[in-house]
Amino acid sequence: MNLLIDMGNSRLKWAVADAAGQLLAKGAVANGQLADAALRQCWQGLGPFRRIGIACVSAGPLLALVQAVAAALWPDAPCVQIRSQRQAFGVSNAYQEPEKLGVDRWLALIAAHRHYPAAACVVDCGTAITVDLLEANGEHRGGYISPGLMLMKQALAQGTNALPFSAAAYSGQPGQSTEAAIYGGTLLAARGLIEHVLATRAAPSQLLLTGGDAAIIAEHLPIPAVIDPDLVLRGLAIALAAWE
Repeated sequence: MNLLIDMGNSRLKWAVADAAGQLLAKGAVANGQLADAALRQCWQGLGPFRRIGIACVSAGPLLALVQAVAAALWPDAPCVQIRSQRQAFGVSNAYQEPEKLGVDRWLALIAAHRHYPAAACVVDCGTAITVDLLEANGEHRGGYISPGLMLMKQALAQGTNALPFSAAAYSGQPGQSTEAAIYGGTLLAARGLIEHVLATRAAPSQLLLTGGDAAIIAEHLPIPAVIDPDLVLRGLAIALAAWE
């Protein structure tokens, strides 16, 4: 078995993968709660592991913490930090500097090509909303990045004197309070981005959503979408298998 660790901007997600890459036990911890004791509590009783795969969108103390805890719990399992590549697993990276494509986006593309083999629009609805275009032959056409729903709300609260921040959910219809209007406006911004990108595609593309806000955004889209909350972890399992 392998341990898969996806370190995002807001949360650490992890899963145990068997030899076939199937995800077994899973969990998540908010970055603000990451500590030695918290990780040990999440991972107690797991293993032993053959390898530990890490996808991290940024380096720093949290990455060092995760590596240290993993090394203490499973000293015989090497930690492999996966990075974006120019071409691998049937996917070609559109970035002029391939290593600068976020590794989470790269792994989502790999998983999409393996598990959903068709032209795709891959949307990660997390701290940021990323949209990547993938052809059926694995050619990445590039993508878009915008603030996620929470970041949009926080930006309004921090950049104005009168607009409050609220984490409450509303219907998405025209708001009859400032909080409801902000909720609907940020949701429509995300929806508009996705709809516009799909409308500019020359051929139909399946819509794949992942990330913490995927279900919320999918509910308000007028087009069908596949929600796969484990898309990045599935890609990590594929990439780690190459080290076997």
